[in-house]
Amino acid sequence: MLPISLAGRHVLVTGASKGIGRATAFAVAGLGADITIAARSGVVLDSLLPDLRAAGAASARAMVVDFDNRQGLAVSLDALTADAPVHAVVHNTGGPKGGRLLDAHPDDILAALSRHLLTAHLLVKKCLPGMADAGYGRFITVTSTSVREPIPNLGVSNLTRAAVASWAKTLSRELPPGVTINNVMPGYTDTDRLSSLAAARAQRSGVESADVFSDWVAKVPEGRLGRPEELGSVIAFLCSPAASYVRGQSIAVDGGRLNTI
Repeated sequence: MLPISLAGRHVLVTGASKGIGRATAFAVAGLGADITIAARSGVVLDSLLPDLRAAGAASARAMVVDFDNRQGLAVSLDALTADAPVHAVVHNTGGPKGGRLLDAHPDDILAALSRHLLTAHLLVKKCLPGMADAGYGRFITVTSTSVREPIPNLGVSNLTRAAVASWAKTLSRELPPGVTINNVMPGYTDTDRLSSLAAARAQRSGVESADVFSDWVAKVPEGRLGRPEELGSVIAFLCSPAASYVRGQSIAVDGGRLNTI
């Protein structure tokens, strides 16, 4: 049986200050990884480091980055990989604002593609050499179920997530053996992002946020919202040797909501 362990592996988790990113960081720590957590808030990241070590991380460090500043991200990644080659990257970042695609300004689309697609590509370019040398690498991108079924009033997000999924599938045929790439597609998950989307929909529709959540939950066969920890567990598995033959997949963690096969 292949181990579900990350002992001796260095994992970079982005967007780690809250939500799915934070939960993923703790799941990875529990598998014994050396972990680097990245986000914009150094204060929040530093506060998490002792808890990550207590959760089982062999070592834990913080990297303050802004995914809207690719030049700064490149500098930070060069410093990180020179000091400690990365064996797994979890690319998780905040989604674009809601609204119809027809109403989106071209700059909004370009900004979303930059934050999600171009930063993902930069992470691959910077971290792949160390993975190739080690013969082990994992790239996991947190996308959305909109890859399979576009979500109303999330036009720019739908477009961007689909682009990322196509990018990842293409790369899955180009990366060397031992280095895999996969997408995880969260369904309705109890995060600040979902609360923000619920509030926006409630305002548009003239209803209460609680009514929006009730409508969403009614569409989920599991009968509830997902928990960030459930996403984190799947992502941590994909980082591990046990997932070595999973490659180029978009995996829904959505309580059964999607209708697609």
